[in-house]
Amino acid sequence: MINNLLPLFIPKYGSKWLVLAMDTGLVMLTFFVAYFLSSDFTLNFEFKWFMTGIIAIGLISLFSFGITGSYRGILRYTGVRDMFKVTLAVGVISFLTVLLLLVNNTFDVIPGFTIPKLTIILHALLNLVALAASRLLFKLAYKYIMSDFHLTERIVIYGAGDAGIMTYNALANSLKQNIRVVAFIDDNKAKVGSSINGAPILSRAAFNKNFVERYGINEVIIAIPNTSGRYLQGSINEMVELVPRVKIIPPVSQWINGEIQLNQIKQVQLEDLLQRNPINIENRELAKEFTGKTILVTGAAGSIGSEIARQVNHFPIKKLICLDIAESALYDLQQEFIREGRKDFTVIVSDVRDAHGIDAILTNYEPDIIFHAAAYKHVPLMEENPYEAVKINVVGTRILANAAVKHKVGKFVLVSTDKAVNPTNVMGATKRTAEIYIGALQRETKATRFITTRFGNVLGSNGSVIPLFRKQLEQGGPLTVTHEEVTRYFMTIPEASQLVLQAGSMGKGGEIFIFDMGERVKIFDLAKNMIKLSGLNYPDDIDIQITGLRPGEKLYEELLANGENTMPTYHDKILISKVKDLDYEHLKAKIEALCIFNLYNDRNMIVSKLKQIVPEYISKNSDFTCLDKSDEDRTGNYSILQSLNFNPYKKL
Repeated sequence: MINNLLPLFIPKYGSKWLVLAMDTGLVMLTFFVAYFLSSDFTLNFEFKWFMTGIIAIGLISLFSFGITGSYRGILRYTGVRDMFKVTLAVGVISFLTVLLLLVNNTFDVIPGFTIPKLTIILHALLNLVALAASRLLFKLAYKYIMSDFHLTERIVIYGAGDAGIMTYNALANSLKQNIRVVAFIDDNKAKVGSSINGAPILSRAAFNKNFVERYGINEVIIAIPNTSGRYLQGSINEMVELVPRVKIIPPVSQWINGEIQLNQIKQVQLEDLLQRNPINIENRELAKEFTGKTILVTGAAGSIGSEIARQVNHFPIKKLICLDIAESALYDLQQEFIREGRKDFTVIVSDVRDAHGIDAILTNYEPDIIFHAAAYKHVPLMEENPYEAVKINVVGTRILANAAVKHKVGKFVLVSTDKAVNPTNVMGATKRTAEIYIGALQRETKATRFITTRFGNVLGSNGSVIPLFRKQLEQGGPLTVTHEEVTRYFMTIPEASQLVLQAGSMGKGGEIFIFDMGERVKIFDLAKNMIKLSGLNYPDDIDIQITGLRPGEKLYEELLANGENTMPTYHDKILISKVKDLDYEHLKAKIEALCIFNLYNDRNMIVSKLKQIVPEYISKNSDFTCLDKSDEDRTGNYSILQSLNFNPYKKL
């Protein structure tokens, strides 16, 4: 009730004419005070000349405020520019007063009229103080009165540098909510012990549970533009456990006119907690590689394919062809490019399994580089549908790769997965089979360079764990995790796409590029962090349910198979897998046979053929484990590898 009535008595925006009248009245009042002070603190002065002077000062102030526009500012948003206008107005008043006296002394317009010099000087000083103080007092009073009816937000800013000060200013200038910055945190010991606008600067160690409870901290804002450092991200993880809300400022590139806006400060997302150091791509090399080229991206409507298409389109390419069978998603990508004013692109609804259609596309457009991202990737679904998995991931790759050789495409970049390494499921086995097939083709041709990129899970991609958790949170939980110890490598969609582009640039043919993805992350910990970031508590508000490993699912993912190791590249985050020697001619014949046997749609036959092509393929939690009984030694070797927690990034 009070909140509804309060605006009737305290207007949101005061009338500028009222401000003009108040400012003019203050100028006339300070003139009286200045006259009083310059007359030895007595009222023994010529009343007629005093009245003449105060009227003249009133008229001069009206004129000065009019030309400087100092009265137009909204008092409760008074800032540096408003104070500059006030200072300018005071200067104009003093200048015009002196000019009036000079004119009167020269032409004797008002005989005997004068204003003492000391009065003019004192008046200027009192004017500046009175006008500035009135605005500051109004701003503070408004904020104080409004704060009586709102819950106080007690905030700590992490970072006492330029970004931290700009964040403080953005908060201080906001009157939408009652905000108090209690303290700053900074890792620079030289700053600790100082203060900013009365808020002390503390060390990271001083910000603990006792401090949060003592001062009732509601929120922490991370005001450091680059949060990729492992130490800083560890601190963010700790803060998530201490306070209800943790927010973060945007990167410098997103600041508006070099300043941070309050609406740009967002809640920390799970992606910010995964200790990802973004890969820095050599754009000069990529520009050199892609300039004037025609690029074909398959699976262009998917998470990775669409991001590859977006990034490629920023280079001076000749033509971009976006191919996918998913009509609606491809249409969305087309409309996105149209809105952005991009012209050198074509979208094609087609199927990589359609040999005739693929041949026609390559004949018409003559691509120089193919990025093959089209694939089925969901492990449990493909475990139930091996026929479809082989048809897309193996047959589709074979058709496209053969067409690339036929049309002498310069490069063919296959988007693979860590699940192709020592696969335990149909999907991973089909992706490894695709890797082997293009490896076999590489040994038969020099016209086309075949390159494989292999990486882990992608944050936010369709069907990944984070969107699933978000949907479960919206429904009130519980969050579902297959096993409390299950871990995965993670990277962002832009990172994954950049890796693919880099591989297309640096690959000479036959390589498998893998990416240093950092440390494994426990999915159970991800679930707990998501609950915390949503402002809820585990398990009181939202529980986590263990559902058991799904068919074909591993506890730990790997990026190198048995007998593989890595070699460095000129980029410290990109490695080349040194694969073991294979009988590619023999394996290619088996893959050709698999493509024929797949037509029978016999699940056991299909999986048996996959196991012959990929001997390290040992089924887990699957109906197909019975097919491994005759090969127990392979199972034992694989179990040993898992128990050693093999590190795929170790350079041997």
